[in-house]
Amino acid sequence: MSSMHAGVEVREARHDDYDEIAAFTRDTWPDRDGGDYIPDIYHDWIDGEDKRTAVAVVDGDVAGLAQAVMLSDWEAWNQGMRVNPEFRGRGVSVEVSKDLFEWAREQGATVARNMVFSWNVAGLGQSRAMGYDPVTEFRWVHPDPASADADASASASAFDVTADPRAAWRYWTDSEARDHLRGLALDPDESWALSELTRDDLRTAADEDGLFVVQNDGTRGFAHRVREYERDSDEDGDPEKWVEYGVGAWADAESADALFDAIARDAADRGTDRTRVLVPETTRVVSDAALCRVEIADEPDFVLGADLTA
Repeated sequence: MSSMHAGVEVREARHDDYDEIAAFTRDTWPDRDGGDYIPDIYHDWIDGEDKRTAVAVVDGDVAGLAQAVMLSDWEAWNQGMRVNPEFRGRGVSVEVSKDLFEWAREQGATVARNMVFSWNVAGLGQSRAMGYDPVTEFRWVHPDPASADADASASASAFDVTADPRAAWRYWTDSEARDHLRGLALDPDESWALSELTRDDLRTAADEDGLFVVQNDGTRGFAHRVREYERDSDEDGDPEKWVEYGVGAWADAESADALFDAIARDAADRGTDRTRVLVPETTRVVSDAALCRVEIADEPDFVLGADLTA
């Protein structure tokens, strides 16, 4: 598959593209803490089924890249859009996006979504120009596994925590969280991707002892574990064990407190150093987390989507 526009050719990424790609992605956001992940994972990142990594070439030089991954038989996730600064303004992102949209359509996708950090104004503008529309916004919260050593709070101890996927699904379908997130949660297979939460996702979590349903005179909230991984610590470089929860949803601050307690205890039981829970970016949800004295990410993230049936 290839495309030509203003001298831009688009082809499948190759392993021998690495040096050129690493050279212009190591310092993608010079004014932000932390570097770009692409140089660290490139060779593994481009391998695998149900994905296409598209590279733009101008006059023989790599000018940009991005990747599309099929998350389900109808949902594509586009990620890793990078443009070599030497080729900005040449239509690179346009041609790469067109290539990935066409590939996703050929796989049967009816929607392609992406995620943009809320501070990335250029990325937001680029996404809208490529045909993405606003979908939702979310924030990370980080219940502390160390807090599980303490006794449960009075509000948390008033709730039962079960692993009933039917109750969790019933709560989700009528929740403000589902409405705000447009039915999306962390994808169970692709990191940093969101896909539509399904009944099977909750059943799988329950089977793996990773579903936490807060109940007191009815269901008051739930969360589900999706993955564990290690990453280097910001302080000393030693690996930290993280666990991620696909979505956290609750009715009020008291049920939020019980849910955070259940998550912290699960993480502690698994020997985890850090947690990350996706929650809707709303005033009530974020302030509930603040009231529960749970660590909250400084900024939200935005999800956008393109209609591939148009």
